[in-house]
Amino acid sequence: MKGRRIRRIRDRFWGMRRRLGVLWPVLAGLASVAAIFTCGTVAFMQVEGWDLFDSVYMMIITLSTVGYGEVHPLSKAGRVIASMVILTGVGTFFYLAGAIVQLVIEGHLQNIFGRRWMRRAIDKMQGHTIVCGYGRIGSIVAQEIMAEGQDVVVVERTPALIEELQRKDIPYVAGDATKDEMLLSAGLKRAKALVSALSEEAANVYVTLTARQINPEIFIVARSDAPDHSQRLTRAGANQVLFPHLYGGMRMAQSVLRPTVLGFMDLAMRGDIEDLQMEQLTIAPESQVAGKDLISSQLRQRYNIIVIGIKKPDGKLLFNPQPQSVLEAGDTLILVGNRHSLTAMQKDLA
Repeated sequence: MKGRRIRRIRDRFWGMRRRLGVLWPVLAGLASVAAIFTCGTVAFMQVEGWDLFDSVYMMIITLSTVGYGEVHPLSKAGRVIASMVILTGVGTFFYLAGAIVQLVIEGHLQNIFGRRWMRRAIDKMQGHTIVCGYGRIGSIVAQEIMAEGQDVVVVERTPALIEELQRKDIPYVAGDATKDEMLLSAGLKRAKALVSALSEEAANVYVTLTARQINPEIFIVARSDAPDHSQRLTRAGANQVLFPHLYGGMRMAQSVLRPTVLGFMDLAMRGDIEDLQMEQLTIAPESQVAGKDLISSQLRQRYNIIVIGIKKPDGKLLFNPQPQSVLEAGDTLILVGNRHSLTAMQKDLA
């Protein structure tokens, strides 16, 4: 019974030390200095009969080694106490000072405050995108979304990738994305979209299922290695299931078969050319074009854009819509035009 209690205390001690991490030497030094200071003060009061002020002052000048004289003449017992304070306290004091200097020089202090700043920044985010996994796929997803000026929070557990996120100042949560607390720390309840790009498909299924349960309105895109497995992710709640290897192969084939068409699509999607960009716009119920057809909405005349498609709320896609096509609330317009014109249109009609 006694052995189990000792092991339990030991396990708690080492667990607390692991949680404190790089702060452990500083906190241990502070605790040691505080204990020595308190014991020395009490010893001077009891042995020498000094009051609290004189005892505290004696401890301060002893630990700081400033070289002032004794407050009152010391007895032999008092000198023993002073010697013990010098032998133990001064060494501990300098150990504490060295631990603080090491913390600053190695950059740990900056990392600690940096993580706190990042934690506050994530807590303030609204309508951001959570990317689970910062591997070959997830890193590209995060960079592309951030290039559009939108907020991203990455959930990653690999130390090497976490260091890369730190270097690039990308908001992240260090941990396993399959755990509910990690997704909640990334702001799942406030996010508008989640991309599950983990290498294991079972993990993507679990992340998708958890995200859908916690936030029923979130838009989820999940990675799958084979089309045959897409039904699992769809049943778990994914809005879209993508197959990187399949799409990569198709893209390489189209680069050979239709290089000009593919180049045009790349330029339009990436927005590398100021006068050419593809965008989508969902018509709100209060939008001024809701209930009008394409002719009366005068989108081409006012913004110099081309409507190449209309996606209805039921998922039906109208390609190259006729001028008489009516724009209804909830419709998503697929547009091509000038970047500034598209931005102005979004501000006016969203």
